[in-house]
Amino acid sequence: MIEQKLVSTRGRTQSMTRFILLAAALVISPCSVARAQPTFTTGIDLVRFGVTVIDREGNFVTDLVEGDFEIQEEGVEQSISYFVGPNTPEATSPPLHLGLLFDTSASMETDLRLARTAAIKFLNTVRQAEDITLVDFDTEVRVGRYRQSDFPRLIERIRGQKPDGWTALYDALGVYLDGAAAQDGQKILVLYTDGSDTRSEVSYGEALDLVKASDVTVYAIGFLKNDPGNARLMRRVRTLAETTGGDVFLPLTADPLDEIYAQIAEEIAARYSFGYASTDTRTDGAWREVRVKLSSTRSELDGATVRTRRGYFGPYRPPES
Repeated sequence: MIEQKLVSTRGRTQSMTRFILLAAALVISPCSVARAQPTFTTGIDLVRFGVTVIDREGNFVTDLVEGDFEIQEEGVEQSISYFVGPNTPEATSPPLHLGLLFDTSASMETDLRLARTAAIKFLNTVRQAEDITLVDFDTEVRVGRYRQSDFPRLIERIRGQKPDGWTALYDALGVYLDGAAAQDGQKILVLYTDGSDTRSEVSYGEALDLVKASDVTVYAIGFLKNDPGNARLMRRVRTLAETTGGDVFLPLTADPLDEIYAQIAEEIAARYSFGYASTDTRTDGAWREVRVKLSSTRSELDGATVRTRRGYFGPYRPPES
């Protein structure tokens, strides 16, 4: 295991606020690029995107090449600097960092057993992940990062979860993103919750800014439980996921969790990852809208959907006095 810690909800606002202010200034992560074999350590600052393509029948498209895509930033076409597809050999693909945000508050008592079992099955199917960050939360937020060799300890921790306390969802999301900011490569977060946030010091607006300032793709599972009061939360969860190019699932019961996790695992395996060096040299920290489109004329791609994050915050440098 790489690290494990408990993060108290008390006194967290100041440090979280500092991270929120820094996040927009540090969005573009450094990585170096070789066309034949991309590496992800230091070098040219690239804007990185994970992309999923779904045809009109709802199937993932996994055989596209770099020339099938077009990227525009604020309407200006950009040149792809590196490209990795679903069929790229694993040795030349960027590392995959998987996160699991797991609600263990008291409202989960009825369904926690099913949720734990489904999560473990899911983790068993994503063996290509270099590490897995588990953040379980109730009144408190607990975070641990596990390598594949530590998988038995991760399973033990998931099985040992007991429902208790309130729901600090946005705090947990902020804690995860804080740790993910130091990771290089593909970052996928699967978020599972069943109730409104009742504890966080981080607001929804701050959480949304954090997500937009990251390059994490969020897949959210919101367990509705036939509770109309959850509608507002689920709208927010949907926004968090769709802003990143992820997806949201809103089951009424825990029964379809295995199917949902299987779909997420399939989508992870079908992702493209590419990046570009922006032609915009400004350092004002402003939001930049990005569109990823298909340039291929293949007839089977008519009506296909491209899912990716909507943009990013540009780099920020304080003006010289």
